[in-house]
Amino acid sequence: MPERARADGQRRRGFRIGCTVEGPAGAIRLDLAVQAEPELRVVGERLTRGGLVLLETALRDPGRRMVQAAWHTAGTAPVTRAPMPDDRLGTALVPLRVAGKTDGQRLVLAAAEQVVVALRSAFACDPRPSRMRAPVPAGLIGAGRLQGSCDNLAEVLWRTRAECAGRHALLVSAVRDGCAGPAADVFAEEAEDGSVQAFIDRGDGARTPLARLGDGELRYLALALVLLTGPGVLAVDPVAEVPEAYQTLTVLADDLDRRLDARQVRALGELAARTCARGHIRLVGAVRDATRAATAADASVVDLGRDGTT
Repeated sequence: MPERARADGQRRRGFRIGCTVEGPAGAIRLDLAVQAEPELRVVGERLTRGGLVLLETALRDPGRRMVQAAWHTAGTAPVTRAPMPDDRLGTALVPLRVAGKTDGQRLVLAAAEQVVVALRSAFACDPRPSRMRAPVPAGLIGAGRLQGSCDNLAEVLWRTRAECAGRHALLVSAVRDGCAGPAADVFAEEAEDGSVQAFIDRGDGARTPLARLGDGELRYLALALVLLTGPGVLAVDPVAEVPEAYQTLTVLADDLDRRLDARQVRALGELAARTCARGHIRLVGAVRDATRAATAADASVVDLGRDGTT
């Protein structure tokens, strides 16, 4: 929530946020008004296509944990109204409330599905090196699925090395490009106490525990692993209603180049360009140095104009 957000007469503070999702239903815009204090509530929501309001919710009675919802019907009545809970995204509840009997209702359903699928198909990733150095209790953190902070990197490396030799070979190649010293392999092994620890095989009999790598190397390795995997490996809600061949994943990385040197940023950008060109992964990241990010193939840079951040 913005620091300077002012409270109203009832000491409520919040923010607005939104997105546009393009797809078969057209360009669908979702706008939210979120109350963060004194308690978290979704106090307003609007789903639109062009100038047509498909779904709209509003808080009418602050004393009730409900919002009043109205959705496009285009039948005998132009809209249908009903209460919805204020702790859920109304767009995600549309399939439970809208029957799909009219063209208008079917449009609402298609728009809601398009937005929900896009929001579910996102993985927010912020590798935390301080959490990645400790051995991981096997199967206790993410059951083989990488968490957003990459705490269980060793556990996931143990799984991916055994399941997909091709992608693992690409990861090893990426490690050579962005980490110091030779790298013949990256692997994890289980200790007697059941924990899992990861290493870089230097190819000459020596191996380096990932715990000894610098922060930049650990962040680079984790981000490379994310780009080379997918929903089956990352801790995201899989979109089962979309065939696997058509599923896409958006990786969100705030402060993407934090702790990375010029070599690592360049190597990560090249890896992202090759991976995203296949059409199944998108990378959206906020970076500190726009000039380095702009050199990556097919990268689009948007200047946010805030304290030099891009």
